[in-house]
Amino acid sequence: MALLRKHIAMKIEKNTIVSLRYKLSDAQNNIIEEPDTPMVYLHGGYSGTFPKIESLLDGKDIGFETTVQLEPQDAFGEYDPNLLKIEPRERFPEPLEIGMQFEGVPEEQSTEELEAASLNEVDDDDDDQEVDTLIYTVTDLADKQVVLDGNHPLAGMALRFWLQVEDVRQATEDEIANQHPQGEDGFGMDLADDDDLDDLDLSGTAQRDQGPRTLH
Repeated sequence: MALLRKHIAMKIEKNTIVSLRYKLSDAQNNIIEEPDTPMVYLHGGYSGTFPKIESLLDGKDIGFETTVQLEPQDAFGEYDPNLLKIEPRERFPEPLEIGMQFEGVPEEQSTEELEAASLNEVDDDDDDQEVDTLIYTVTDLADKQVVLDGNHPLAGMALRFWLQVEDVRQATEDEIANQHPQGEDGFGMDLADDDDLDDLDLSGTAQRDQGPRTLH
């Protein structure tokens, strides 16, 4: 007599890898982002997603679906006007365009250093290095001045997330040691290192084709 093995669905708990489909809207339900691919993160306090979302998903099964609203303090923080900078255009490499992003404020940097700091020209070798500087986005241009904003594009906004759990599996030992899913960038919640800026479909912000995402 053949033995039937009963499949037991894994629940979301510490050290599980979660694949999560999501739709991001503002508080008025205007869609900001609706990716075709799921975000993938390591659950259990590894800064793979917003703490409020992780707490909501804890103990849930595949197929769980919900909508949650995050206030600014639970998402990308309040807008800080002190992070808005006006700099001489001569300090920046040309051609300069709205939406270009730089690491840090160019107060003491040469044109060559600015070119190296541009997010469009960062080498892949730098991906594993921790970055403590803010990411500044060019938001306006004049003949002699450049307006830079160090706030996340969604800072100060209440955000509404539709969430659906697509898959849950046990993390491998390497994934736990590295604190992110295998093959993923493992972006953290450090708002001073907003690598996810490039994923957002917002005016003036570059967009890249990527695989599974990490929501944070």
